[in-house]
Amino acid sequence: MSTGSGAASAPAPDPYDTKTALDAPARKNSMFSSLRIRNYRLFFLGQVVSNIGTWMQRIAQDWLVLSLTGSSAAVGITTALQFLPMLLFGLYGGVLVDRLRKRPTLMVTQSAMALTSIALAVLTLTGLVQVWHIYVAALALGLATVVDNPARQSFVSELVGPGQLQNAVSLNSANFQSARLVGPAVAGLLITGVGTGWAFLLNGLSFVAPLTGLMLMRTRELHPVERAPRGKGQLREGLRYVAGRPDLLWPIVLVGFMGTFAFNFPVYLSAFADDVFHGDAGVYSLFNTLMAVGSVSGALLAARRGTARLRLLITAAVAFGALEILAAASPELWMFALIMVPLGLVSMTVNVTTNTSLQMSTDPAVRGRVMALYMMVFLGGAPVGAPIVGWVTDTYGARVGFAAGGAIAMTAAAVIGLVLARAGGLRLAVGWHRGHPVVRFVPRAHPKALAPVA
Repeated sequence: MSTGSGAASAPAPDPYDTKTALDAPARKNSMFSSLRIRNYRLFFLGQVVSNIGTWMQRIAQDWLVLSLTGSSAAVGITTALQFLPMLLFGLYGGVLVDRLRKRPTLMVTQSAMALTSIALAVLTLTGLVQVWHIYVAALALGLATVVDNPARQSFVSELVGPGQLQNAVSLNSANFQSARLVGPAVAGLLITGVGTGWAFLLNGLSFVAPLTGLMLMRTRELHPVERAPRGKGQLREGLRYVAGRPDLLWPIVLVGFMGTFAFNFPVYLSAFADDVFHGDAGVYSLFNTLMAVGSVSGALLAARRGTARLRLLITAAVAFGALEILAAASPELWMFALIMVPLGLVSMTVNVTTNTSLQMSTDPAVRGRVMALYMMVFLGGAPVGAPIVGWVTDTYGARVGFAAGGAIAMTAAAVIGLVLARAGGLRLAVGWHRGHPVVRFVPRAHPKALAPVA
C-alpha cells in the first residue's frame, strides 16, 4: 500500500522481527523538542485550556448523576452512553478521517462539543436538569468524539512529522493528564461553592482556545498525508491491515480488555469516595488529582524515550492490575489515595506505549482507520464494561468491583504477552542474577540465551 507523498511515518516494521515484537530499541529525545514547531505549539496550548475544561466536566457530570440518583450503576450508564457511539460507529469515523482534511474536521467537532456543554450548563444553572438530560448530553459528546478522536490522534503526525511523533504523542498525554491536576480541583471548588452548572459552562467556553489555535496554524508548514479516495471496502481494508499485523492487533486487544473492565474510574473512584470512605466531591476530586500526578510523570518519562517497547506495555499492564487489586484492599483513605499515584503512572505508560507504537508502525494511508479501531476498542468498551462494573460495585461493593477489574487486566496482559512473544519467535526464560530471579523473553533458537544482566 502506497504511503503517498509526504508520508508522516517510519516504514512499517516486520511484526515477526524479535526487536519489533517485544523489545524495539529506544532513543532518548529532548523532553519538549516538538514544542519548537509553531503549529504543534498552537495545538498544544489550545489543548491545555480545553483539557482542563474537559476534566472539570467529567467530575461535575459524574457527581451530578450520583447526587441525582445515588447509584453507581447510573454513573456507569452515563459513561456507557458517552462511549457507545465510538463502539458502534468508531470504524466509520476512521474511514471519514482518512478521507477528510484534519484541521477543518477538528474545527467542526470541537464546535459541536462546545455547544453540547453549554446546553447542559443552561439546563443545570436554571434548575431544570434531569438525569435523562445528562444521558442525552453524554451521547451527543460521544457522537462528536467518533470523528474528533481519530482526527486529533492522526493530526499530530501532520503537525510534527515522523521525527517528533513519539515526543509529540507523549506530550499530548502529559498535557491531558496535567489538566487532570487542575480540572478536578477546580471542579470540586465549583461544585461545593456555586454548583455543577458553572463547571459545564466553563468547559463549553474552554473550546475557544483550541479553535483559535487551529485557525492560526500555517497550513504550508503541515506535513501533508495523501487522503484516501472514496471507495468501497475501505472499512474491511483497515480491518484486514490490522488483522495481518500481530504487533498492531494484540496491543489493541489488550487495551480493549483494560478499557472495558479496568479503566472505569468514574464508577470505581466515585464509589470509593461516597460508599467506602463516606466523602464528598472533594474526596473524589482528590483521587483523580493524585492519579493525574502519576499520569503526568508517566507521560513525561515517555517523552524522553524513543520507539515504544511492547515489552514495557505488557509489564505496565501487569503492574496496573496488581495496583488495582492492592488499592481495592486498602483499609484507609490515605493508603488508597497514595496508590493512585503509581496507578496513574502505569496506566499512562500503557496508553502512551500503545498509542505511539500503533502510530509509528502504521501506514499513513490507513492511520485514521487504525487509530479509530484503537479508540473504538479502548473507549468503546465502556458501554459494555461500565454498566457491568457498576452493577458489580452496587451489588458486591466497590472493593470487589475494583479488584475484579485489576484481575482481568493482569490476566489479559499475561496471556497477550505470551502471544506476542510467540509471534516474535521468543520464549520465556527464568534464571538467576546476583541471587535474584530474572525473567526474560529470549529467542527460541537459543535455549541457553539467558545471560547475566549487566
